[in-house]
Amino acid sequence: MKPKILFIDTVHPLIKERLEQHGYQCDWLPGKGYPYYESIIGDYTGIVIRSGITLDRNILEKGTALKFIARLGSGLENIDVAFAGSRGIRCLNSPEGNRDAVGEHAVGMLLALMNRLLIADREVRNGIWKREENRGTEIRGKTVAIIGYGNMGSAFAQRLSGFGCRTIAFDKYKTGFENAWVEEVTMEEVFAEADVVSLHIPLTGETRYLVEESWIRSFRKPFILINTSRGPVVNTADLTASLEQDLVTGAALDVIEYEESSFEVLQSENLPAPFQYLKRSDRVLLSPHIAGWTHESKIRLAEVLVEKILLL
Repeated sequence: MKPKILFIDTVHPLIKERLEQHGYQCDWLPGKGYPYYESIIGDYTGIVIRSGITLDRNILEKGTALKFIARLGSGLENIDVAFAGSRGIRCLNSPEGNRDAVGEHAVGMLLALMNRLLIADREVRNGIWKREENRGTEIRGKTVAIIGYGNMGSAFAQRLSGFGCRTIAFDKYKTGFENAWVEEVTMEEVFAEADVVSLHIPLTGETRYLVEESWIRSFRKPFILINTSRGPVVNTADLTASLEQDLVTGAALDVIEYEESSFEVLQSENLPAPFQYLKRSDRVLLSPHIAGWTHESKIRLAEVLVEKILLL
């Protein structure tokens, strides 16, 4: 009997095609809901998922034949990784597939924010021609700090290497990564030196609301914040208060804490005052969780995940 893989979310079809070429039976059943998957999960060797549902202990206990869970993308916060590991279930992801997209997007957001490009574009379209008011700020000579030096953080550092800035990085769980693109520093050095701070960390119990008032006040200089990681890493109310006080001079946010857990929609009902502030502010740049979403990364994410599954 062929090993069976359950596809819970829509992904690039090449994953299914290539796995079937290697002898797997692939059941394409996205959008069925938690109770349905709970009822059938015991039949499967593997699961391919994005962020449509949470694979918690309850459902994993019923996956008695499970050998692996393959997450298209980087974050594993919708999987009880610890419990899966205790059951011998491998948890795979594919951050190598969209790290280049994230690195480029973060640079693009920083350039747009520092050069007031969206503001100037809007004004010119409305017949307003302001030059001095839209004078930009250069990346050259600034200190850009990266928090979390994995696939995404290193891709961002590589792309900054031609801008003439100093790039520093802190990673609580990694050492010895200093190279031609980046200096490895302590968090105290980040607090002391950073002009720009870019977040490239997973969402865990430890990182939820990492960026809050006391953390922001630890910086010696006002700084620009970039977040392309996960929305709940940043306490939005504290961020908006810090923008009002000029402790943070600008924010480029591809993710916000008010996203639904699937990342597909915004929690549209009763969005709180901090989000309304973000919408109004000319010092804030927003995008809808698309830093890793390019035409190229859609294919690479799938290719990386297939390769990892076939190596099991």
